[in-house]
Amino acid sequence: MSLKRALITGGSGAIGAAICRRLAKDGFHVIVHANQRLDAAENLRDELLAAGASAQAVQFDVTDAQATGQALAQLLEAGPIQVLVNNAGVHDDAAFPGMSLDKWHRVIDVSLNGFFHVTQPLSLPMVRTRWGRIITISSIAGITGNKGQVNYAAAKGALHSATKSLSLELASRGITVNAIAPGIIASDMSAQAFDAEAIARLVPMKRAGQPDDVANLVGFLASDEASYISGQVISVNGGMI
Repeated sequence: MSLKRALITGGSGAIGAAICRRLAKDGFHVIVHANQRLDAAENLRDELLAAGASAQAVQFDVTDAQATGQALAQLLEAGPIQVLVNNAGVHDDAAFPGMSLDKWHRVIDVSLNGFFHVTQPLSLPMVRTRWGRIITISSIAGITGNKGQVNYAAAKGALHSATKSLSLELASRGITVNAIAPGIIASDMSAQAFDAEAIARLVPMKRAGQPDDVANLVGFLASDEASYISGQVISVNGGMI
């Protein structure tokens, strides 16, 4: 029996790589996506293959509808992708009165337009299999808001609404659609934004989460055990909210 195929966008980053490792361990064929960091995606693919898993690496820009469509069409030639983890995202922070148009569009483009460019072409092939998992990695900022991140919070909040709407459309087809909203997760990106004192002040558990804390939830949501969970935004944040 062929393995179910899972595409993880932004799979070369800290959280993305943890998700790839978890889904590979769970027996999926893992497609590690990168935009600029193809070398990191290829290194992760090689690591997974060396561990006996099934994996490949792909490169495309999720903000480019045509390039994304072409790349996905090639991937679909080998069969449907039944697990999609929309993990690609960027933040480009600034106080709103001084926020440039570029900063607004860049963040919205990757998170929100990228969601459409990737998810829409994969949805009908997934529907035909009558089994699927669409999991979008969001942020606590999409729930609570955050100073300096009006663009980022707007994009992530929109993804929550898209998740709820799409879950209604696909519920009868055996496809669940959920979002995960991490809080402060240990990574190069969060280390620049939060020192130990800030983490102790903001997080009741007094520590940053680990990428595996997010990946473990992805693994569960991608499993048959989560077949009755859909349309949800689930927080992983150490009790922050």
